[in-house]
Amino acid sequence: MIKARGDRLDAPGEAENGRDGSVAAIARRLDALPVTWLHVAIFAVSTLGLFADIAEVALSNALAAIFLAPPHNLPRSSLSLLLASVFAGGALGAPVFGLLGDRLGRKRALQASLVLMAIGSLAAALSTDLTSLTATRAVSGFAIGGFPPLVATLLAEVMPPRRRGAMLMICAGIGFLGGSAVIMLVQILAPVAPLGIEAWRWALILGAGLAALAAVLFAFLPESPRWLAAAGRPVEAQEACRRFMNSTRSQSTALTGEPPASPNARTPAGEAPAMRRITLFIALYALAPWATLGFPLLSAVVLLEKGFKVEQSLVFAALSLLGPPLGTLLTALVVDRLERRASLAVLGGTMAGLGTAFAASTGFVTLVLLGIAFNTAAAIYGAILSIYATELLPTRRRASILTCAWAGGRIASALAPFVLLPALTAYGPHGMFAIITAVLVASAALLLGGPRGLSGQPIVQTP
Repeated sequence: MIKARGDRLDAPGEAENGRDGSVAAIARRLDALPVTWLHVAIFAVSTLGLFADIAEVALSNALAAIFLAPPHNLPRSSLSLLLASVFAGGALGAPVFGLLGDRLGRKRALQASLVLMAIGSLAAALSTDLTSLTATRAVSGFAIGGFPPLVATLLAEVMPPRRRGAMLMICAGIGFLGGSAVIMLVQILAPVAPLGIEAWRWALILGAGLAALAAVLFAFLPESPRWLAAAGRPVEAQEACRRFMNSTRSQSTALTGEPPASPNARTPAGEAPAMRRITLFIALYALAPWATLGFPLLSAVVLLEKGFKVEQSLVFAALSLLGPPLGTLLTALVVDRLERRASLAVLGGTMAGLGTAFAASTGFVTLVLLGIAFNTAAAIYGAILSIYATELLPTRRRASILTCAWAGGRIASALAPFVLLPALTAYGPHGMFAIITAVLVASAALLLGGPRGLSGQPIVQTP
């Protein structure tokens, strides 16, 4: 019989009947907590890693403008391969890290992802030709692919229900600053080239340092108690849960922060067939990148097609990424009161309208404003989609399913440059955005038939 030491963790009778470490018992304790300093620590380290992850992806935007213009003048086929390498690596890496997350734990999988990200970034910074750069970017992509869905999984499992959506949105909002930061860094360092090293190489070196730091900091944090319980490790689950409980000022505070979840409560997710939900999320993640990543990845190239200089396209790329952090942080204030499915459908329609306007515009200021608005809507869409998915997937398979869906998105991201760039060349911006609009319409149709989310409710606890 396991007895709690220190603060009493167990409801009357639970220690005696051996249910202390069950998924339901651990979930009740976690869901009853307010946001504690330990929640904030997990949030901070996760956000640091996501900052480095998003910076790595956004760097592709700067590389597109740099290598397409003189003196590189990279052929578009070679550029497409370079841009696709990150997402192709992610398509392979995401399910691998998802499997690690479900078998070895969320924390270990996140650490492994960050370590590989650091190695890939350093190798890319030291690359001597296009082939080695493309190969090392694929290695970085392998690590990058698994990190965001694993972070969403970890935060969804440990955050209190009424703050879950907000914490995930704030994490995404701050993480999106990595995109603006890396492009601005490249722009600032490009004329200087400190120590004779090109600006994009400095960006990779600094990104590797951030990823390594986040990997070290994760070692001081507990594993997800919910995953430990679902994995059949009740003693460790209780100990991890105790760390959360002890991070509150008093037991009375812990017990009044959130209403406990009933272990027998039926949620909307439990009523829907599992395979239908899995298929839905795989489809939504496969369609989303055509808009949410296709636009920021190629918008700088669209400006070149419209006659702007490469310096202007880099300024546009940096400015257009300022909206997502602010928009995501503001959405965090209301996200736990928003119905997930309807929000995603509205955001999809908004992106379709903004993309059409962007294709028709010619003024630089107008293009910047439309770019900010589109990227903001795309960032909020991606964040809410992650929340929507984590809320409706079961604990024991959450990481594997979510990363597999994410892998489908990476495959779409890898294919997007090969489809969108030729469409841009052959038919101009209107042709490219026609494809993006068609994808958004298909996503909206899928959402209309999908289940409702679990705003402010306990996540699915069944295996």
